[in-house]
Amino acid sequence: MKYKVNRKGFYGEFGGAYIPEMMYPNIKELRDNYLKILRDKDFKKAFSSLLKDYAGRPSPLYHAKRLSSFYNTNIYLKREDLNHTGAHKINNTIGQILIAQRLGKTRIIAETGAGQHGVATATVCALTGLKCTVYMGKLDVERQEPNVLRMRMLGAEVVPVMSGNMTLKDATNEAMRDWISNPVDTYYLIGSIVGPHPYPDLVARLQSVISNELKWQLKEKTGKSDPDYIYACVGGGSNAIGSFYHYLDREHVKLVAVEAAGKGIDTKESAATIVLGHPGVIHGSKTVLMQNEDGQITEPYSISAGLDYPGIGPLLAYLNKSHRVIFQNISDDEALEAAFKLTRLEGIIPALEPAHAFAALRKIKFNKNDIVVVTLSGRGDKDMAAYISCLGKKNGSNEQYCKD
Repeated sequence: MKYKVNRKGFYGEFGGAYIPEMMYPNIKELRDNYLKILRDKDFKKAFSSLLKDYAGRPSPLYHAKRLSSFYNTNIYLKREDLNHTGAHKINNTIGQILIAQRLGKTRIIAETGAGQHGVATATVCALTGLKCTVYMGKLDVERQEPNVLRMRMLGAEVVPVMSGNMTLKDATNEAMRDWISNPVDTYYLIGSIVGPHPYPDLVARLQSVISNELKWQLKEKTGKSDPDYIYACVGGGSNAIGSFYHYLDREHVKLVAVEAAGKGIDTKESAATIVLGHPGVIHGSKTVLMQNEDGQITEPYSISAGLDYPGIGPLLAYLNKSHRVIFQNISDDEALEAAFKLTRLEGIIPALEPAHAFAALRKIKFNKNDIVVVTLSGRGDKDMAAYISCLGKKNGSNEQYCKD
């Protein structure tokens, strides 16, 4: 594959493992073993079995007829929201928990923003009987309370992080500190295609089940295995790269990644990394990130707890620089409007994260015969407080939705 990682963990100029000396043994152990484990027949059998019988894969590919009519094209939804735990995150956590077991680890740590990765991690830890600690920014703990309660019910310790702007970046910082302090028995189960090599490659491979299914599902429904467009929201980028993975070398398929503009890219309250960021190092890899003139990371903002990360996965940074992926950005208001539109046209309440991808559909004029896939990466249960607040402001107006 043209866009695969090289031996040193780089995608072009992006990637690598920029880590403190004390973390080196942890990363080396994973780097030396992850490909062997992924290729092992017993691992493949166990992974496939759990994806099918536990997570509920394959996730359906749904032809959204009313939404298609609205945009005068053919829109299909990859229903990752119907997976066990309600998002695509379970694909990755099942794979990584099996790796952790094969490495002899007894304790799992994770970071989470929207809480879906935390829930998925707590779920597989309960399944396997491993101890689980999840770091989550205090702000995210407050705005994603349902997921916090789910993690605690599953037996995980949820640690609110008070530093920085108390969101995903800060949760990741604390998880890495924990791992440095507990290198022998602990496995760090990263939730996105971020962090030092081999994590971006590992998570991308595990999430590629999404695009692998897309190929045969599209063929079954349309007679073509290749769509014209694939849309996915992007924070760190795991659902996006999972959706794009098996189409990266098929240049005629347009891949669209949608970031969170927050209150606008011309304000100081945004998380549109590709527009506002510059090359730098964050959480152990070189990528594009939001930073000031002195190289200090600037705090991102989005109504979506899963998209307010100041960087992006190094593979996606490379795909942007290579012009393989089209990047767009969507504001809070546009995402809310799109969420209500999908809900009222198709009876599906999306998470705020994929609502950004749905909002971006109106930025391109599709042909009537185009096949457009949107990855619905998570369900909206966790975001009901934001939606209810929105309804209160607008009294449930069908015309204005919740756009100010």
